[in-house]
Amino acid sequence: MNQEYVVIDVGGTSIKYALMDSHAATLDSGMIPTPYAGLKPYLSVLCNIFETYDNSRNIAGIALSVPGIIDSEKGYLYTGGSLNFISNFPLSSVLSEKCGVPVTVENDGKCAALAEAWRGSLKDCQDAIVILLGTGVGGGIIKNGKVHKGKHFSAGEFSFIQMGDQYESMENLWGMQSGNKKLCQMVAAAKNKKAAELDGLKIFELANGGDPVVLKVLGRFTMTIARMIFNLQTIYDPEKIAIGGGISRQNLLIEMIQSNLDYLYQVFPCKIPKAQIVQCHYFNEANRIGALRTFQLHEICNGGHERGKYDVEPQIF
Repeated sequence: MNQEYVVIDVGGTSIKYALMDSHAATLDSGMIPTPYAGLKPYLSVLCNIFETYDNSRNIAGIALSVPGIIDSEKGYLYTGGSLNFISNFPLSSVLSEKCGVPVTVENDGKCAALAEAWRGSLKDCQDAIVILLGTGVGGGIIKNGKVHKGKHFSAGEFSFIQMGDQYESMENLWGMQSGNKKLCQMVAAAKNKKAAELDGLKIFELANGGDPVVLKVLGRFTMTIARMIFNLQTIYDPEKIAIGGGISRQNLLIEMIQSNLDYLYQVFPCKIPKAQIVQCHYFNEANRIGALRTFQLHEICNGGHERGKYDVEPQIF
């Protein structure tokens, strides 16, 4: 039977939600601002999204993609990432009790990696990496055909990679050097504009129009990404590295990353395996599709969810 699910992708700026069927087809969708007033308003928003569909549909469950360090087996958030009002919280259990349906939750980067490994650009790969260029740098690692989570569920948190020797500064992190905010700041400085006047669409409109200043900035911006891809390939040796996030829709971005990567391999004095980069197939839809797949895998592993009941006794690290 083709069941229906409420699938919710919580981002730093907005919450994107959809009614989806078991084949990942979107039947309806919407978007609202992410609330930062605390845990209670946050849970209320999630419940309200569910109730939008529950009155007229037979919903099988809620599938969540959220930022933070998460034990998806227990549905427990150790940290909420950018949602710093969440800490050590059994989100699946609480939301399941409130809504009366099973709930799964997984980290957003891992959801994107799962989506690409399931039906996307990495579907034929056993070992691969997803890099998500957004507010920061999210990601996920595919190992032996499955999402690799790590000892503390934080594998693929590329934003926290140190880029220099300013160890006490957030600006030292890869997420601050290759996120959308940094790109807007770089272009604004070069064009004598305010960063608030710019976004990814405006920047690539200028770049695709041949603006020499913006193209030069993009060259610098994508070199940082290419350098990190070089490093990740050396560390993990994946079959492919998929680039995702909103700006990954821009073919020019992928072309410039590839050009800089080619240069790095050309000047490197040793012969080593080269990274193969591809565009993510699902772009901004990847988190929701991966969240849906997470729910389905829980159903397969657990022989079906029991409504409203979860084991929520995590071991805090």
